[in-house]
Amino acid sequence: MPSLEATHIRNRYRVQPNDANNYETLHGGELMKWMDELGAMSAMRFAGETCVTAGVDDLSFHRPVPVGDTALIDAYVYDAGKTSVTVRLRAWREDPRTGETERTTGSSFTFVALGEEGKPVPVPELTVETDEERELREQARNAES
Repeated sequence: MPSLEATHIRNRYRVQPNDANNYETLHGGELMKWMDELGAMSAMRFAGETCVTAGVDDLSFHRPVPVGDTALIDAYVYDAGKTSVTVRLRAWREDPRTGETERTTGSSFTFVALGEEGKPVPVPELTVETDEERELREQARNAES
C-alpha cells in the first residue's frame, strides 16, 4: 500500500510569454494543464497504472503569475476509491530571484486508473502513517481551493 508521502510531487515551470494571456500573466488554461499533468504523475505513482483525468473540483484562481516568475505546483494523493484516485493540487507564484512565494491556485483532481485494455482497474488503499501525512490529508479533505 503506497503512502501519501510517496505520491508527493513538486515541480516548477518558468512562465514564458507564450504561456501568457493579454495581461502578460500565466493563462489559466496553461496552469490547469500543468496541474493536470503533475496530478496524473502523482496518481500513477500511487496506482502503479496509467491514470486519466475524471474530474476537477473547485479550481480557483486567487492571483496571477506574471511572465518571468515561476509557477510552483504541489501534488499528492489524499484519497482512493475502488478505481479512482483523488489528488490535491496547489500552485504558487515564485519569484525566481528571491524565492518569495504567494499562493495562487488550489483544486482537487480525480483520476481513474486504467489497465492495458483501457478499462478501469482497482487501485490500492492509501497508507497514511505520519502526523504530517494525516495533516496533509485533513487539509485536502477540508480545503477550500
